[in-house]
Amino acid sequence: MLKIENLHAETAGKAILKGITLTINPGEIHAIMGPNGAGKSTLAYTLGGRPGYEVTDGTATFDGQDLLALEPHERAAAGLFLGFQYPVEIPGVSNLQFLRTALNAQRTARGEKELSGGEFIKLARGEADALGLDPDMLKRPVNVGFSGGEKKRNEMVQMGIIAPKLAILDETDSGLDIDALKAVGHGINTIMRKPDKAVLLITHYQRLLDYVKPDYVHVLAAGRIVRSGGPELAIELEREGYAETIGEVAA
Repeated sequence: MLKIENLHAETAGKAILKGITLTINPGEIHAIMGPNGAGKSTLAYTLGGRPGYEVTDGTATFDGQDLLALEPHERAAAGLFLGFQYPVEIPGVSNLQFLRTALNAQRTARGEKELSGGEFIKLARGEADALGLDPDMLKRPVNVGFSGGEKKRNEMVQMGIIAPKLAILDETDSGLDIDALKAVGHGINTIMRKPDKAVLLITHYQRLLDYVKPDYVHVLAAGRIVRSGGPELAIELEREGYAETIGEVAA
């Protein structure tokens, strides 16, 4: 589904990614862990097409397409979803308005029929109920006045409505309490743990992986993947820390 080969990228003239190679197949969940400044968020932003992140070498293909040649909205229409560490607030735009516009834009780009207002509201309320978000919050401006946990639940609802093929979640566990962490884990498992979908989950800590069991764990340090393994690698990192596990690379 996603194939990254020798990817190099920079932002503000500073090289951050220095040769990432990674393959994610349908049905797989991959976790990327690493110390601050390792390049984890840069990888997410580069794959998502965020302005200011320039690819200087390497390739990335998504479902056989050249991902890097697509505009951000084209990547979204192709089935890529990018979840942010700090979801932004959008005053004056309701969740329902935002999500219906986004979903129908993607459906149109894929040659599918747009959902009517009634069809969309039924879908949105169903996803909100499944993920424990008060349906009344769908009427509120996007993330405005939401707590950290509510923002992340809201993002899970967005993901459920959009139904992407690949979700790239950038430290989605940041700042969450136990209940919100469980809710996010439930959302990822419910929406994305399917044979035709995949997840790239970026996190500092093992705690989210108690709820979302990854197939593979990768350690990113100094812009490179320096070690890969199974779920037990995350437990080792939690116990020993990054310096002990990756030595001088993380120093």
